Amino acid sequence: MGLKWLDTQEIAIELDESHPEVDPQTVRFTDLQQWVLELKGFDDDPGHSGEKILEAIQMAWIDER
Repeated sequence: MGLKWLDTQEIAIELDESHPEVDPQTVRFTDLQQWVLELKGFDDDPGHSGEKILEAIQMAWIDER
């Protein structure tokens, strides 16, 4: 079973590992969405993301960092 949009903590960990040079506080939501879609194992409808989900992923990434 792949990652879904609501797996915010797992996505944050993957993003932190795949983009260590990025400050998660400065990421634009358009970039964040694209990076999530590119994660290995991500398996959800691209249209199911929205500002609230992307914000939750960003906050989890900041916490992870």
